[in-house]
Amino acid sequence: MATGRTHRPATRSRGIPEATVARLPLYLRALTALSERSVPTVSSEELAAAAGVNSAKLRKDFSYLGSYGTRGVGYDVEYLVYQISRELGLTQDWPVVIVGIGNLGAALANYGGFASRGFRVAALIDADPAMAGKPVAGIAVQHTDELEKIIDDNGVSIGVIATPAGAAQQVCDRLVAAGITSILNFAPTVLSVPDGVDVRKVDLSIELQILAFHEQRKAGEEAAAEAAAVAPAPQEPGKGPDGDVPAVMPA
Repeated sequence: MATGRTHRPATRSRGIPEATVARLPLYLRALTALSERSVPTVSSEELAAAAGVNSAKLRKDFSYLGSYGTRGVGYDVEYLVYQISRELGLTQDWPVVIVGIGNLGAALANYGGFASRGFRVAALIDADPAMAGKPVAGIAVQHTDELEKIIDDNGVSIGVIATPAGAAQQVCDRLVAAGITSILNFAPTVLSVPDGVDVRKVDLSIELQILAFHEQRKAGEEAAAEAAAVAPAPQEPGKGPDGDVPAVMPA
């Protein structure tokens, strides 16, 4: 089977916008669910709703893939699964190394979705000598001293950093020097990398803070609506609180 080290996805060379690339996994997830239910075709409206986008944007995205569907029939589910998987590079094997096997790293190692989506956890690496040799998700943890050799032996081109923030940049530098060109960063810090290296950052605290902002805004809107509901109606000039003209007008 081909490995990710010698084959790169062709999305950028084909001129597919990054925003479209970011939505392709959403479409693939929705299509995979339809495929598992043996649904043969799907309309753009149904697929867009399942993926959480509008149908016009979906049709535009698929036009970059050269897929336009059939009027009155929709899109062939199995073909789209293959087409998007191929575009994302998921029809080949992508060896992945996870560095930092704490609670988060161990959880990632145990995630069962990697294999079904074209990714193989080739190695688990940690700086703690006490972790060396311990099995996590059926894989023996190896020490960071072996990082470069592990990457070379397994042809790894995707590295996952799940270390504390203070160690992340050093790990990143070693990954890049060893030939890693794509990094998924779970450490709560911004990494500096040279041109040609792609970094995707996953920061759960930032996502929670964004949700907190929306919750606060919704609470403020509800409070304002409740205040407006109980506030007395404004009086018209020259009328009393019940809307009547006073019996005695001021001089």
